[in-house]
Amino acid sequence: MQKEMINEDKCDVRVIHFDKVKAAQEGALTEDDLLNLAGFFKTFADPNRLKILMALDLQEMCVCDIAAFLDISESAVSHQLRYLRNGKLVRSRREGTVLYYRLVDEHVMKTILTGLEHVRE
Repeated sequence: MQKEMINEDKCDVRVIHFDKVKAAQEGALTEDDLLNLAGFFKTFADPNRLKILMALDLQEMCVCDIAAFLDISESAVSHQLRYLRNGKLVRSRREGTVLYYRLVDEHVMKTILTGLEHVRE
């Protein structure tokens, strides 16, 4: 005997509420904004990138320091930092031959902390 599966996300009666559809369409983001926002959140999808961002919230760090902190190669750190720079989450400054990285602004940590609060609920 096969169990009947219940789909909670399915309407029992097929009725389209045109006013709600129109309101959703009017409030929808542009395709460019959606792609940019999806890319922004994708940047946070790697645990090492999150660790880097949280460490940089405390202080500037160079690639060598970040590699020691994460216990991964400098090459791997450089790859992650490139991803974070492209995502406009970190910036660097040069002091002699050393590049020091820091967060672009306070929004980066606010985003992380908001996400953390959500997943801990």
